[in-house]
Amino acid sequence: MREGPFFFAWCDEAQRVDAFGAALSALIKEPQYSIRAIMDRDTECNTTSVDEVVAMLRAHFGRTDAEAYLVASLSQEHFVHCILRCFTDRSERLRPMGPLHMHAREIEDFTPMHMDLALGRGPRSVQAEAVLAWHMALEDLVDVLLRFCAPDASGRVPTGGCTTARTWLAPVALCATYNADARDIARDLALSWICLHDKERVSRIAGLSLEALHMRVEAAPPGARVALRHGGGCSSSLSREAVLKALVTPPSALLEALEAAAEVPDGAWRAAEPRAREIYERTLQCRESDGRGAETGTGSPLSEVEITLDHFEFLVDHARYHIQRLPGGGVVLATHPYRTLWPLWADALFALGLMS
Repeated sequence: MREGPFFFAWCDEAQRVDAFGAALSALIKEPQYSIRAIMDRDTECNTTSVDEVVAMLRAHFGRTDAEAYLVASLSQEHFVHCILRCFTDRSERLRPMGPLHMHAREIEDFTPMHMDLALGRGPRSVQAEAVLAWHMALEDLVDVLLRFCAPDASGRVPTGGCTTARTWLAPVALCATYNADARDIARDLALSWICLHDKERVSRIAGLSLEALHMRVEAAPPGARVALRHGGGCSSSLSREAVLKALVTPPSALLEALEAAAEVPDGAWRAAEPRAREIYERTLQCRESDGRGAETGTGSPLSEVEITLDHFEFLVDHARYHIQRLPGGGVVLATHPYRTLWPLWADALFALGLMS
């Protein structure tokens, strides 16, 4: 089994222990599961108390990093084993990994390789099944990203993201990003430019102000471009000038363009949605009538559907986007873990006339 997906968040070192503790509390909804927290060979604890873990971190964090092994709750009473890590600035300078970092032990906990569906007598549709896989993955991914980055109203974490890669990639290459202030949405684009053009690690620059990021982008040679891949092996490029224009575009206009782009799924996705809705409603009725959730097998109305390369390729090329404005003023951009956010950004920039 492969680990993942990987969640990343930036936080000032002085508030990192508090952010770690708040995320731990938000992720653990069933306190009977033990937490194993480790800081070094001589500093660890096994407990069900988040407060005990935080007290240990507060006593030792700074001279060493911390990690915790926990059981996080996903939707529908689904529990997964995760590892949550907190790194010092010294560690980040030597090997950028966070500074806050979490992943599930098995990526299949978020993107199952099998689904039990009531297909009925209609034809099999890889596309419709992929649409349902998108819904299943997206709910848990967004929920966990918010509990990780924004477990309370403190605003300690200004930005974060999620990817199937082990490294905090350029935000446009992630499957989800979080910004505590939607007015800073252009940060995703500026961080992406600096990461790809200057080969800078995102975790080292994620906490910079928009003004500082603007200066970094402006320092690139006029006409400079970076290549970005779409699904299906296609590629396009992002210019320095497009990023600079986006940085001076009113944030509300930028966010509205992203929302408009997300509301227009491509033709293949739109064509698959009616059949997906039909399968979903039939599956829900089957489970409700069973009372406990029907099992697959001889005589069962449910069929085990395996996620294949065809499903994967459809999600990579066509999975739609989800944009969620948060009550506190933040925003999440998200799609299926197999896809990236770049096509969404490209459509929004093109609609605003900023692509060059």
